[in-house]
Amino acid sequence: MAETPNTPEGAGTVSDLADLKALTGGEPAPAAAATGDDAEVAPAPPRGGPPAPLREKEVDAQGRAYATGRRKDAVARVWLKPGTGKVTVNGRDQETYFARPTLRLVINQPFQISDREGQYDIVASVKGGGLSGQAGAVKHGIAQALSKFEPQLRLAVKAAGFLTRDSRVVERKKYGRAKARKSFQFSKR
Repeated sequence: MAETPNTPEGAGTVSDLADLKALTGGEPAPAAAATGDDAEVAPAPPRGGPPAPLREKEVDAQGRAYATGRRKDAVARVWLKPGTGKVTVNGRDQETYFARPTLRLVINQPFQISDREGQYDIVASVKGGGLSGQAGAVKHGIAQALSKFEPQLRLAVKAAGFLTRDSRVVERKKYGRAKARKSFQFSKR
């Protein structure tokens, strides 16, 4: 039993929450419930809780959403605006810049997931890395810009994993090794 300071003995003793309420004149805190077997347990909040508030639409003065995408050593700056579905990468059309159809497929994945194919024009400038890394960087940038232009699409794009930056990069070469992990040929004699 705890006694409050500056009070005569017995006058300020607290044995349960009702005594605390009488001393302070306030309501007992619900978190300080009894811990006995007969204590009632408050129900847990529903799984997931309330839905997350929507983010605000982020566009510039020209009505474009801007985002940066990264993959391996490639960095892509992406501007997204409503249009006819034209994708321009480094001043060239996507068919000429990304000649392989698989790379064009990678770029269009965020639009397919969100059912927005042919509704937005993309202007991207990308540098560094190879073509595969650049395509991944443009895809990451498109997904980020799409979630900024239409915040309600963020859940679908995030569930597909397009907002997460793929952190896998080439491992560096170490001294005393032929490559990152490969050793030189061993000669016993």
